[in-house]
Formats: sequence, C-alpha cells, structure tokens
Amino acid sequence: MNRSGTCAWRLAVMVLGAILVCGAPLLAQAAKPELKGKFEVLKDEPSIHQPGKVKVIEFADFYCPHCHHFEETGLPLLVKEFGNKLEVTMVGFPVMRGKLPTAFDMYEQAKTMGKGNEMRVVLFRTIHKDKIDGVLDRSIRSLLIKEVGLDVAAFEAGMESGKPAKAFEDGRRWGERIKVSSTPSLLLDGNIKVDGVNMTPENVMTIIRSILEADMKK
Repeated sequence: MNRSGTCAWRLAVMVLGAILVCGAPLLAQAAKPELKGKFEVLKDEPSIHQPGKVKVIEFADFYCPHCHHFEETGLPLLVKEFGNKLEVTMVGFPVMRGKLPTAFDMYEQAKTMGKGNEMRVVLFRTIHKDKIDGVLDRSIRSLLIKEVGLDVAAFEAGMESGKPAKAFEDGRRWGERIKVSSTPSLLLDGNIKVDGVNMTPENVMTIIRSILEADMKK
C-alpha cells in the first residue's frame, strides 16, 4: 500500500501489551540528546514550546481505524498521564482513498465555533461505530451538528463559505511538508515528529515526560 493508503497507530490496549501497525515506516530516529525517547527533530520547523506545557498536533484521518483506536485509547491515556500540561489539536490528513473530505470540513467548521473536540469525537463514532462512512449529507450532518450543541444554519453557512475546506487543505499541505507518511502521527511543540514504529504509548509518554522534566531543570 502506498503512502496515500497507509495508516498506523502503534498503541497497546494495555501499556505493555501487543500493538497494531499498518504501513508504518521502519526507521526510528532519535535526536536532541537532552530528551529521552525516539523521535525526529525537524530542523526547518520552529519550536513553539511553552515551559510547563507540551503542544501536540495529531495528524489523523477520520476514516483510519488506527486513528479511531488512538482517539479511544491513546489520547485518553496521554490526557490521564499529563492532564492540562498537554494541548492537543487534530489536523486532518487523509490517507484512506475514495473518501469525501466532508468530515474534515465539518471538524474545521466546528473548531471555529468552539466545538472542535466534541465534533471530532462524534465523527469518529459515526464513521467507525455507527458505520456511516459514506456521504455525510445534510440530514446526517444536522443530527451531528445538533448533538454537539451548534446551530445548524450557522454551521452550514460556515461550511458554504469555503473557509473550512481551505483550513483542511492548509493542514494537509502542512502534513506533506513535514513528510507525514502514516496516521496517526504526532508533532510535539512544533518540531518534534513522532511517527511509524515510534508511535508506541511508552515512547510518546517518555518524550513528553522528558520535555516537562527538562523544563523543571531550567
């Protein structure tokens, strides 16, 4: 399967359990000796680190089963471990072929209306548990929009403005620029890339913990 069809979240159901992977890169790079774990520092990307907090950008595809697995188990694990020391944002990065971008546009519009996280959860559930992975027409959208507590007319007006589609496209290009090759992949503090075989819960937590510990030593 080529890059446009790859997806992987190497996540254990239990921290030391077995992990799933699909089409992930086989090379693991370690850098920045003051930090622990396996990752890649992107030299052309600026750090956006703020002391005492780690900003996590998750590149994910709503239609990727491993991204759904990360949503249900990986993300809660990180939040439980680090709480408000994490700031997590998802960026839509499609890798599954033959899918319309509607879900990504809906997520971007919900973000502008302050309900991005809620819409992310609902979209993953709708696609993977409710098995509605085809066309998200207006009747389906209206139910989901109401579920997250947003006004349907205002939401649809935002969708028609083209701004959500542009935001989605900007995010996709960002992922391409930093060579995201599988989903989910993480970008920590703007320039620390974690993907492929490095996407294990132990490794991700080790990196984040070492970033926070480094702050305490300053």
